[in-house]
Parts: sequence; C-alpha cells; structure tokens
Amino acid sequence: MTNAATDTIRKQKLLIVEDEGEMCLLINLLLDGEGMEIDHVQTISDAVEYFQQEAPSVVLLDNRLPDGYGIDFINFIRAEYPATKIIMISGVDAAAKDVALENGADLFLEKPFNKKTLIQSIQGLV
Repeated sequence: MTNAATDTIRKQKLLIVEDEGEMCLLINLLLDGEGMEIDHVQTISDAVEYFQQEAPSVVLLDNRLPDGYGIDFINFIRAEYPATKIIMISGVDAAAKDVALENGADLFLEKPFNKKTLIQSIQGLV
C-alpha cells in the first residue's frame, strides 16, 4: 500500500453496524494497523443515535439486524448523511445485492470476505 493510500484511509472514521460480535472482531482484526477510527453498534436504533453524535466516512452495514434490515436503513443514511459511503455486508442475503445497490449502497460485500477485499473496497470509496 502506498503512503498516499495509507494517508487517505487513516483519516477515515468507520462505523460497523453488525450484531454478531465475532464478525465485528474479525473486521477489527482485518483493519488493524490501517489507522482508521472504528466504532461498532449492534442495532439500527443505536446507529441512528451514533449518527446524531458522529459523522462516519464509511458504514459497514449488515442486512439482518435485531431491529430491522440494513437495506431499509440505507434510505435514512442517504437522506440524512449523503456524504457517508455505505458498504452492505451480508452472508445469507446475496440476493439482496441488487436491492441494496438500488437503495443507495455504494458497494456490496458478500461474507466471507478477506482483508485485501475489505481494504480495497474502503479505499475505493474514500
């Protein structure tokens, strides 16, 4: 990774909206050393509260959450925080890819994904 790419990614705040603790841990491990500020919430309602306090550059958004579907939350993010980039992540809803992209997600990553794919995806958006 070039210094310019590293400098760009270092300035980013990333929000993970994912209810599976193991997946959050994995994402944190994959992004360790990339210099991003990473926060995590487990529900859509917690994500709404987070957005009221912070302005993440990128959101990694799971689809199936305890209080709703990430696909439906995309519309809120696009309407209220249009500068935020959205990467929808899902392991069981590959068919949701088209809907997620139509609703305004910038990218769709199917679980499982690897470190290189995740980092390149984030870099491609910032």
